[in-house]
Amino acid sequence: MTHWLNKRLTSRRYTLRRQILAALLGGLLALPALAAPVTLNLKDADINALVESMSVLTGKNFIVDPRVKGRVTIISSKPMDEKELYEVFLAVLGVHGFAAVPGDKVIKIVPAAGAKQESVPTVDQSRGTEPDQVVTRVIQVQNVSAAQIVPILRPLIPPQGHLAAYTPTNVLIISDNASNVERIASIISRIDLASNEEVEIVALQHASATDIVRVLTALEQGKARTDPAAGVGAPTRMVADERTNSILLSGDQTSRVRLRTLIAHLDTPVDAGGNTQVIYLRYAKAKDLVTVLQGVSKNLSNEVARNAPIPGQPGGAPGGSVSSSSGSNLVDIQADEATNALVVTAPPDIIRSLRSVIAQLDIRRAQVLVEAVIAEISAEKTAQLGVQWAVDSSEQGLVGFTNFDAGASSLANIVSLAAQIDEGSTSSIQASQVPQGIQLGVGDFTGTNRFGALISALAKDADTNVLSTPTVVTMDNEEAEIIVGQNVPFVTGSYTTTTSSGSSTSTQVGNPFQTIQRDDVGIKLKVKPQINEGNAVKLEISQEVSSVVPSANAATQGPTTNKRSIKTIVMVENNQILVLGGLIDDQLTESAQKVPLLGDVPLLGNLFRYRDTNKLKRNLMVFLHPIILRDPAQGTLYTSDKYSYIREQQLAAREKTDYLLPDVQPPLLKPPEEVKQQGTILNMTPAETPPPPPPPPPPVEPPAEFGFGNK
Repeated sequence: MTHWLNKRLTSRRYTLRRQILAALLGGLLALPALAAPVTLNLKDADINALVESMSVLTGKNFIVDPRVKGRVTIISSKPMDEKELYEVFLAVLGVHGFAAVPGDKVIKIVPAAGAKQESVPTVDQSRGTEPDQVVTRVIQVQNVSAAQIVPILRPLIPPQGHLAAYTPTNVLIISDNASNVERIASIISRIDLASNEEVEIVALQHASATDIVRVLTALEQGKARTDPAAGVGAPTRMVADERTNSILLSGDQTSRVRLRTLIAHLDTPVDAGGNTQVIYLRYAKAKDLVTVLQGVSKNLSNEVARNAPIPGQPGGAPGGSVSSSSGSNLVDIQADEATNALVVTAPPDIIRSLRSVIAQLDIRRAQVLVEAVIAEISAEKTAQLGVQWAVDSSEQGLVGFTNFDAGASSLANIVSLAAQIDEGSTSSIQASQVPQGIQLGVGDFTGTNRFGALISALAKDADTNVLSTPTVVTMDNEEAEIIVGQNVPFVTGSYTTTTSSGSSTSTQVGNPFQTIQRDDVGIKLKVKPQINEGNAVKLEISQEVSSVVPSANAATQGPTTNKRSIKTIVMVENNQILVLGGLIDDQLTESAQKVPLLGDVPLLGNLFRYRDTNKLKRNLMVFLHPIILRDPAQGTLYTSDKYSYIREQQLAAREKTDYLLPDVQPPLLKPPEEVKQQGTILNMTPAETPPPPPPPPPPVEPPAEFGFGNK
């Protein structure tokens, strides 16, 4: 019956085959289990018919993807049991580009390209799994890098498979059929072996480990260029440990033996007093390092002297018979300021120690950009109102007046100014005598009874908004100062003498002079930053803002200045704003002067009263903004911002054309791109070179009849 079934499945007529297969399957479904092996021979059979047959023969449930289509051919020479049939079925699916994805109760048959995205089983090993079953396996790599194995194994994985490395845990994830996954795991086990390289430590006694490594590295590189076969195999690596003055060798034994021999020949002592080296500095100042290095070398020399053998007893125990003064003569350090270099003469071990100290001191120091913001907003309001009287009655002998203490607006000052104007002596009037505000006088000065009234009124409203942002850049632990202002003279003293002309009583002034002191008035910023561990900056700040008061510039007393100063030490984080100090001042001053009794009369009392009210409100704050510039890139970034701001201001100034000089343009900074290309900042137009003068005309030969030729 089985042979007849196989023959019928190979029929080319699909309709007839399906009818016969359905009849036979009806009989097979009634059987409890497959009792006898089956010999499976198919030729150009539909793959869906094969799936139906496998479902009957193995008792498994299948879900077939609509994309599963094709014709299969199976040639078998011996009967197979249920397990062998299912393995052959999986192999047939794999050959035609399909895969079986097992589930809880059904098996899905899908294209192999998408099988890895289905719920394929994840196994630890492929034992007990059909060879053609799609599985996922995670392989732990112990000795080599998983990422380095991926390019080697990639060609062994089919396109529908998956291979990836997870670097944090050093594992490989493989998704493919079980047989290929087992083959890949076997290859990985042969690759994942511990290295047989050894590391040797060679301690040096006389030479410097860094210098020896540099020489041997150059030798190995030259050998590799001349003999390419010498570089085959594991490379030999050399690393210098400056702390212990040792060399670490890693590689095969033959190379390590050869290098140890070279190191032994190079590690030879140098004659005492002849080991002089010149060390060029990159960032530090040679003259400043001499003092530090002399102190360090003194301690090193004393230690060498204490450990030296006792004179006359070679190889004896170290003792104190060698004085420390003899050890101090072992080292000589000089600074060459022209080349910023150190000339060191010392034994090799001391030079190595000094080189280590110099390397840690000769580092690029960070810079600090300090921006100080001084913001001041003030408002001042003043109001004055008063009436002053003067009465002169000659017949009754009555004279009276009121003169309030109102400065230049007092009645006595106004009368004095009027008298000087009448006399024509206006040159002696000073600016401080001229009253401010409205001065209105009324009265009758024609008769014997004369009277007058002076009405003074003043209203003043002044607002001030000042913002100053001085900026300075300095090195770490270096003091910097910026001053923007004027040098104003202050009279500190004067001296005059008088002389008599003979018997005459007239005197003359002789040898007058004044002593003057000039002080800077403006914005001053003095700062010394210190960068601590992390981003904190310690700043010693001295900030001063001063200005000359225009209204108080008296000729006799000299100018008066406003001064705002702060001096402090603060700690602030990088690129943060910190308030240094400030002042909030709110003043209200009211004063009233009046005639007793008369000034208290309602309404009419205002005629005998003088009132003055001043309101002053001032807000002053000083802020600090430090920025650490650790590399040239940060310095370029902040410099570009300031540079672009100044250039924008210059462009705005160019838009204001001066009609008197239309051809004159204010200076303008170049764009940063042009500065890099041309190497200059200002737009300097080269002077036009005048054209060369025309060549002189050729000489004209005179006519022969003029007799210039030889006769």
